[in-house]
Amino acid sequence: MDGGPPLDQWWRDAVLYQVYIRSFLDSTGDGVGDLAGVRAGLPYLSKLGVDGIWLSPFYPSPQHDHGYDVTDYCAVDGVYGDLDEFDRLVTDTHRLGMRLVIDIVPNHCSSEHMWFRAALASSPGSPARSMFHFADGRGTDGELPPNNWRAMFGGPAWSRITEADGSPGQWYLHLFTPEQPDLNWRDPRVGHYFEQVLRFWLDRGVDGFRIDVATGLFRHPELPDSPDPEADERTRDSVNPLAWNQPEVHGVWREWRAVCEEYTARDGRERLLVGEVSVRTAADQARYVRPDELHQAFFFDLLSAPWNADTFRRTIGEALRDIAGTGSTVTWVLNNHDQVRSVTRYGGETGVFGATRARAAALLMLALPGAAYIYQGEELGLPEVVDLPDEALTDPIFRRTGSRRYVRDGCRVPLPWSGHASPFGFTEEGSTAQPWLPQPAWFAEHTTDRALLDTNSFWHLYRDALSLRARLPQLGEGDLRWLDSPPEVLAFLRGDGLLCTVNFGEEAVPAPLRGTPLLSSAPCPPGVLPGNTAAWWIDATGVLGSVGEP
Repeated sequence: MDGGPPLDQWWRDAVLYQVYIRSFLDSTGDGVGDLAGVRAGLPYLSKLGVDGIWLSPFYPSPQHDHGYDVTDYCAVDGVYGDLDEFDRLVTDTHRLGMRLVIDIVPNHCSSEHMWFRAALASSPGSPARSMFHFADGRGTDGELPPNNWRAMFGGPAWSRITEADGSPGQWYLHLFTPEQPDLNWRDPRVGHYFEQVLRFWLDRGVDGFRIDVATGLFRHPELPDSPDPEADERTRDSVNPLAWNQPEVHGVWREWRAVCEEYTARDGRERLLVGEVSVRTAADQARYVRPDELHQAFFFDLLSAPWNADTFRRTIGEALRDIAGTGSTVTWVLNNHDQVRSVTRYGGETGVFGATRARAAALLMLALPGAAYIYQGEELGLPEVVDLPDEALTDPIFRRTGSRRYVRDGCRVPLPWSGHASPFGFTEEGSTAQPWLPQPAWFAEHTTDRALLDTNSFWHLYRDALSLRARLPQLGEGDLRWLDSPPEVLAFLRGDGLLCTVNFGEEAVPAPLRGTPLLSSAPCPPGVLPGNTAAWWIDATGVLGSVGEP
């Protein structure tokens, strides 16, 4: 862009708020959140101080996986609103000075998508079937799947169809559920179509895309057996090296980056590509955020790290070394719609320190160089809802396995906004519809109106941290220098004299500096940093700067 306007690289240190639409705010009284509800909640998010929002899928869908099974990528499901409502949401988000990023699902579509219906009605070897992974079965009569792969959500990764003449037919690949057939990106029509999808939403003003399953799209061309076929099912992660992280996927991200840069060239404002990249190491992730590929990729290792100072330091150090070295910035995350909430995760079996540690982890994350994402309800200190009755569960993992392990409904329960009983202001007053997932009575302790009034709440901790992050040049993008510290303590300097210290132990330690910290996750008596507590300090004297290590 020589000679053009300077790039507005807003994404490098942005803090975005993930909106799981169906659980955010219901404006119609049907028990399901919607786009108008998101629009009504924008002032709340603006007051919190986030730089933008990421919307979960809102496209037409039979909702077998709550929108991650798409039938039309260029429309809005009626349960969430329509395109006019979406346009109003874009306008209002920008008017409040925030960005809007939408979810896109290119790895698979719905089994009710017109492409897949056409494939079912066609014959083996037809152009319609080449847009998916159809293959003949093994065995005498093709009665066995084409290979031994298992689906991440449980069960075989292949389903057999009945041909138009009623005979047993070919098999098709689905690495999640049978209702989510995998698209075949080796067919150029698939890539061409998704380029048009990107342009459709960019023309409507979106600021970028969160890419679902960004390590997917391509499979090993020969679809061979896996030496560990249960790996994905066992871990609920993209582990099978024959099914994920194929080298061809990087070409797609280069093409998508070129589309985004075409729009950037018009006004100097970058459109973001942030990928759901689940790989084994930070070095593997770094390959996705090279200068001509994705701008960012979620760094899940911090989310999965146990509450331990050495583990956190090693995880943070690897990310800064391998990812920031590409010219990107690390994209930190502690919660999302697929994971047990941090309050419960850090609490362990007793749950005693869960909330305290979650507050400290938040302050640590927001002090790190790079960008961060907050999942709705995280700012309210919501724990996981672990006792939803079986009949209320909607997660396809539960439907396919019968096991509650890895079930994600507990972090997706609709938000509590006000009042003392369900629906806690989530749905319009007077509605007889119940929230799509039942809210527990103890949600009354976590409503937004209560959090706003309590200056010691999670909400105020996040708001104060985001306010300081926006004002202080030491925070956001920049360097980090580790300091020597006691065994269960992490300490690092940001920029010119901002110190973040986190005590991972249960016993108090001496404070690193005199006086009151700039911000702390728990009260800090003079000269003391309590256990399971994080604090930010200003080293006005510069005494600590001389002992930092890069």
